This record gives sequence, structure tokens and C-alpha cells, in this order.
Amino acid sequence: MEHKIIHVFKTSVKNKAHIRKLKLHLDFNFHNILWNFDLEDRDRILRIESPKNISKAVINLLHSYHFECIELE
Repeated sequence: MEHKIIHVFKTSVKNKAHIRKLKLHLDFNFHNILWNFDLEDRDRILRIESPKNISKAVINLLHSYHFECIELE
């Protein structure tokens, strides 16, 4: 069984159009991950399951598209 790291990020992603904008980039840049956004949460959570630590790369990706992104502890 492959070990997965769970990353949880607070973001400024506000709607499904933003998610569609990011989907291509998340899927292209990060292989073998599962991700989803919870827009109902006040922190607009991005949750990622990954076989390795990709938190800095995810933060940089979202920042490059002008979204706030902070990993939660």
C-alpha cells in the first residue's frame, strides 16, 4: 500500500470558475494526486492526497494565478 500525505490549504478560490481555471494546472503539474476544494468552508479548503510532499509547489502554483494559499497545520 502506498503512503499518502494529506495537505490542507486555506485558499482564496471563490467559485467553480476558479476551480476550472486551476484544474488543468493541478492535473498537469501533479501526477498521482487526489484533490478537491470545499467552497462551503469559510477557508475555501483545498485538500490534496499525494504520495510525496508537494505543499510548496502547490502554494507557488496558486500564487502564480493570483490566489492566496496557506497550508494549515
